Amino acid sequence: MTGGKDVIRTLIVEDSPVAQQLLTHILTADPRIEVVGIADDGEKAIAAVERLRPDVVTMDIHMPGLNGFDTTRRIMEDHPVPIVIVSASFSANHIEKGFRAMEAGALTMLRKPRGIGHPDHQSDARELIRTVVAMSEVKVIRRWPRRPNAPPAPAPLAVARPMPAAIKLVAIGASTGGPAVLQLIFAALPKTFPVPIVVVQHMAAGFLESFVTWLTASTGFPSGIAVDGGLLAPGHAYFAPDGLHMRVRGDNRICLTTDGPDQGLRPSVNRLFRSVAVSYGRNAVGVLLTGMGRDGADELMQMKKRGAVTVVQDRESSVVFGMPGEAVRLGAAEFILAPDRIAELLTELAQPAGSNIMRF
Repeated sequence: MTGGKDVIRTLIVEDSPVAQQLLTHILTADPRIEVVGIADDGEKAIAAVERLRPDVVTMDIHMPGLNGFDTTRRIMEDHPVPIVIVSASFSANHIEKGFRAMEAGALTMLRKPRGIGHPDHQSDARELIRTVVAMSEVKVIRRWPRRPNAPPAPAPLAVARPMPAAIKLVAIGASTGGPAVLQLIFAALPKTFPVPIVVVQHMAAGFLESFVTWLTASTGFPSGIAVDGGLLAPGHAYFAPDGLHMRVRGDNRICLTTDGPDQGLRPSVNRLFRSVAVSYGRNAVGVLLTGMGRDGADELMQMKKRGAVTVVQDRESSVVFGMPGEAVRLGAAEFILAPDRIAELLTELAQPAGSNIMRF
């Protein structure tokens, strides 16, 4: 049982009969999961969600007729449910649709499990089951259709505070729901953003390279995968690679390591934030975005104690308020903001100080 449910009612959306059988075989092998339906196109999936009210949907991207992105968007507008994108293709077109589906409300994206004879089949199957179980606990919200001329939400009351020290680095940690939030933040940053950004984004192995390519193309903000010893350049974002911890040094260089997992995670936000606290102190900004668990919360507190500006995403806009919520509970968050306001704050903090008082 999980979250009080006897079983996790799961709908498989997949047009390939072979893949349907494989996913069903994997999911039904776990006693916590029941496959309540299979839909082989988007329109059938929308009808099945309304009829069956599943706890989780696994969603293919490439299907005849309505693709996975448009299907996800319509489900999240009408009958919101946790959606996991399951993709067999790493082509740029498919990956872009996958990340657009996450922007529309899907929670995460996984590689479609390899077949039973493949050496990675068991690890793929475990990851699928783990993800379906975890996502069944997420309380999703309805995504209303976008109105092109909708008035902007009112800004919170500005609060005067002392201007921090000159900012030399922004460090960001994110997990479930993070890709869409990073896309929103990076798109809102000025093209002349004057400091480097380092990011740990928890993501299924194999998707990161396509993600940073999509992020750069969709936001205009240069993003790439970090390399060991690389020099941090202003106005660029560097993402921790799959399976490696990323730290930063006081000489503005990146250090990648294969040290053991931190709380089961590699890369770990903990490791990144810890190094930022030591190497940059009050000249840094730490940002903790949506995600499950508590990765980064304690180390955000360490950054705050060393004088850094600390920011977390607010509950209302977070897909999962786990990581930012833990930071709030610890008292580690100086600012609790929606993504658009995080971008505004970063823009203001990164500018050369023109006065001794910041208003935000």
